[in-house]
Amino acid sequence: MPKILAVDDEHNILELIKLYLSREGYQVDTVSRGSEALPKVLQFNPDLVILDLMLPDMDGFEVCRQIRGKSKVPILMLTARKEDVDKIIGLEMGADDYLTKPFNPRELIARIRAILRRYQTGQKTGEIIELGKLRIDLSGHEASIDNNRLQLRTKEFALLVALAQNLGNVLSREKLLEMVWGFDYFGETRTVDVHINHLREKLADSGVNIETLRGTGYKMTITREN
Repeated sequence: MPKILAVDDEHNILELIKLYLSREGYQVDTVSRGSEALPKVLQFNPDLVILDLMLPDMDGFEVCRQIRGKSKVPILMLTARKEDVDKIIGLEMGADDYLTKPFNPRELIARIRAILRRYQTGQKTGEIIELGKLRIDLSGHEASIDNNRLQLRTKEFALLVALAQNLGNVLSREKLLEMVWGFDYFGETRTVDVHINHLREKLADSGVNIETLRGTGYKMTITREN
């Protein structure tokens, strides 16, 4: 039975989430303060966290940052605000998806299923990708250069895998958003550029390169042999 942790200061939202998710067979636990989120994650060990952006003691961005420092658990962020900048910041901090309040419980369930499906698919594969000096362990969610482990955020690793699995092929920003973040996103795609820049810094001397094709997207190429 998948375990879900919901973090929200609105009691009616927590009750709604618990009611609908319990009906779908999920085990649900809840907290109402941001400061309670990380201890509960470590204690409850959820398969997914539903995290509200607006909390009374600290905002969801800070909570997300704290969780990401200790866990790779998927995070679905909730917010009553619709500004794209909030979505971008949340995704850059490691959130896996974003849902705006008020939301349809059926959409929430669909998003949760999609996130868990992508995550579990990634966990099941035992494939190793080796390009230049770069080694990517898909089952272990780790990457290394000359046996030195790279410190990658969740989305940086997923973006690296997407590019590596499509070596030499051009992927548009929109396609990368769909592959890595797993939802249809219309508008600002700056979050992809930010993650690409971070990856390039970490892939220095790896033997691979991420090329920019202006107006088209990105592709990964091998710059030299082992």
